[in-house]
Amino acid sequence: MPAVIENYWVTILKALGHPTRLQIVIELLKGTKCVTDIHDILPASQANISQHLTVLRNARIVDFAQDGSQRCYYVCRPELVEGVLELLRNEQPESKAKKVQCCLRKPENADGHQAV
Repeated sequence: MPAVIENYWVTILKALGHPTRLQIVIELLKGTKCVTDIHDILPASQANISQHLTVLRNARIVDFAQDGSQRCYYVCRPELVEGVLELLRNEQPESKAKKVQCCLRKPENADGHQAV
């Protein structure tokens, strides 16, 4: 796989990997919001939200439309974001975890005792 594609994937995953940025994206999936709208919803300063939006813009996950002096942000690749979120929602490691057996131990019988 070309390094350019790998780097792009890493950029997307890093952008979505921060709790505040993930919350921002989830809110923006509900509809376009300005920084002040996001600030009212999330416990972060406007400056911090703006920094996170810059990371998301650089990853080409969000973009903005200028409304007078305000920038209103939206998810510009909703299929990508919703696909990643759907995969994460379906992943439940506790229930899908497989019991790994060491190759050095003898296998257990159905009654839980080691085979002879």
